[in-house]
Amino acid sequence: MTEHQIGRRERKKAQTRKALSDSAVRLFIERGYDQVSLKDVAEAADVAVSTVFKHFPAGKEALIFDEDADREASLVAAVRERDAGQSILDALRDYLVAQGVERRAHPDFAPFVTLVESTPALSDYARRMWRRHEASLAAAIAEETGASADDLATRALAHYAIEVLFLVRGDGSSVEAQINTVFDLLRRGWGDLGK
Repeated sequence: MTEHQIGRRERKKAQTRKALSDSAVRLFIERGYDQVSLKDVAEAADVAVSTVFKHFPAGKEALIFDEDADREASLVAAVRERDAGQSILDALRDYLVAQGVERRAHPDFAPFVTLVESTPALSDYARRMWRRHEASLAAAIAEETGASADDLATRALAHYAIEVLFLVRGDGSSVEAQINTVFDLLRRGWGDLGK
């Protein structure tokens, strides 16, 4: 098989995966998650139900989190590929600000968040997905700092960096300020807060 054929096949797979995910999100928002079957999604994307399972073996919830692997890779890259002299804390803050502002600018963001937050199966899946990313992020931080894989400080930083995603609310104009508030707290600690 030629490189061109492999590239074409991968592009086709990516297009099918995106079509399935886009169809699922649209249908879930329009009808509600529990009212949409995998058959409905397959029909909307003009593929067989078996194609849905082939691209999303983790099940129905995974359909709307189609960028899971890319998200994890970019999160880890924010640490590993940060600018020379930039701290891990600042690299994570910058990454999360960019992601938060970009996502909230998308016209489907608010309905998507409402869908996820109002559907227990989706909110549980989202939390589990980000917890997997937390482990990868902690491993990357440990590697970059020379800490052991089970170092509590690196695991805590990864945990709180990921948790920021669930704390931030509102529109794009306030996202950066909210993320900065959390990262300022991580940098300084609790200190005299509450005295």
